[in-house]
Parts: sequence; C-alpha cells; structure tokens
Amino acid sequence: MPQKNKNCYQYFLEIQTRWNDNDMYGHINNAVYYFWFDTLVNNFLIETGLVDPHVSESIGLVVETGCQYFAPLSYPEIITAGLRVSKIGSSSVRYEIGLFKQGAKKPCAEGHFIHVYVDAQTRKPKPISSKMREKLKTLM
Repeated sequence: MPQKNKNCYQYFLEIQTRWNDNDMYGHINNAVYYFWFDTLVNNFLIETGLVDPHVSESIGLVVETGCQYFAPLSYPEIITAGLRVSKIGSSSVRYEIGLFKQGAKKPCAEGHFIHVYVDAQTRKPKPISSKMREKLKTLM
C-alpha cells in the first residue's frame, strides 16, 4: 500500500516521544506505535464528546491493528499523528493513522485500527449512533 500524504488525514495530535520509548537500537520500539494509535483514536473520541470511558453506554473494542514502518522515529522528537476513517460499518470503524516527523509530508509509519462498538455492560455489538456516524464521516 503506498504511503499517504499528510493532507489525507483530517485530525491531528502532537505526541512527545519519551526516553523509555527508544529500544536498544536507538529508535522507537514497534510496540510503542500501537500506544500512539490508541491515544490518537481515543483522544478524538473523547475530545469530540463521542465517548466518555467512565459513563458511555457503548465502547469500542479493538479487533484488529496493523502497521507499516517507513523511517525510524526516536527520542527526543515530537510526532504529529494524523487520523482518518476509511470505513464505517453498522457497528465497526476502520481508523487509519499516519505518524509524521514534525514538518514532514510523508509518514514514518502508517497503520490501521478497527473498533467494534459494543454495549458497555453486555459486550455485544451495538450499532453506531447517528451522532457518532456523522462525526466519523468528517474524517473520511
């Protein structure tokens, strides 16, 4: 899959790398990228009022993630994380993420993250609300 330009993403969050994000090879460990994906998606959902982790009746459970790495990132850097939505199903959403060095147009890494929205109590799939669907469409 070819790399996307920064203008393909609709929502952005700056993330400061931390000392302990680097591995013994001097770059960010691959597992940290998934923390950033989770942080970006949940920041969007909380900031837009779509999810309150403490009281929402519907929550998103991760069912699939993936990442392609194009260039290393390391501490100390500020990463610009970009978010877009490529698909909205009846109870699922495919988020796509680009991680950029500050000022870069091409990502150092791209990934995806699929949430299935479920009832917070029963954990059974629940249709995405019309409010959420409309907000998510702004990221397409």
